[in-house]
Amino acid sequence: MTVNADKLVRMAQQIADNNSFTPDVDIVAAKVADHLQRFWDPRMKQQIIDYASHPEAQLSAVVREAIARIREPG
Repeated sequence: MTVNADKLVRMAQQIADNNSFTPDVDIVAAKVADHLQRFWDPRMKQQIIDYASHPEAQLSAVVREAIARIREPG
């Protein structure tokens, strides 16, 4: 079963909104990336990474940075 990209983006944005205790994008993005790494199925992570690679992907700065962080190995 796959989840469509719109739903994944909406979920990632909700995680970002719930962690927006500071205006610092780097801190919030780190929290979001940690959540995605710990709790999202690898297929979900790959879907949102693939979606983010398209120029027309509509993502907030926080979600875009979080995805960049989970894309990096390590």
